[in-house]
Amino acid sequence: MYEIWLALNIVWEMALLVWPWLLALAVLGAALWLTALARGGARWRAGLSGALGVGVLAAAAAVATLPLWSRSSWSELAYWVDWANLAAIAAGAAGVAAALAWPLLAMGSGKNRRSA
Repeated sequence: MYEIWLALNIVWEMALLVWPWLLALAVLGAALWLTALARGGARWRAGLSGALGVGVLAAAAAVATLPLWSRSSWSELAYWVDWANLAAIAAGAAGVAAALAWPLLAMGSGKNRRSA
């Protein structure tokens, strides 16, 4: 249980280092979603597969770069909690990337449909 608590503290400390960026990301996400919902004509189902693809790419990038970004290394990932923490952070990055990409792709799909 201590290891899980330590992992959560690491995530918290990483978030504290970049909290202004996280706040800006939340504002950007809210603006994208509100814009897409207000405009109408967005094809949400058509944009979903692209957004999931963006999420997978973001997860792969997070897995590749997070140990270096946190001033660690791949050799330090020796315990299952380390791998679980890395996977959880990568999944969070994937979710955020997909959530930002989905309204953009849905609005883009709606424009293509109207012009055809």
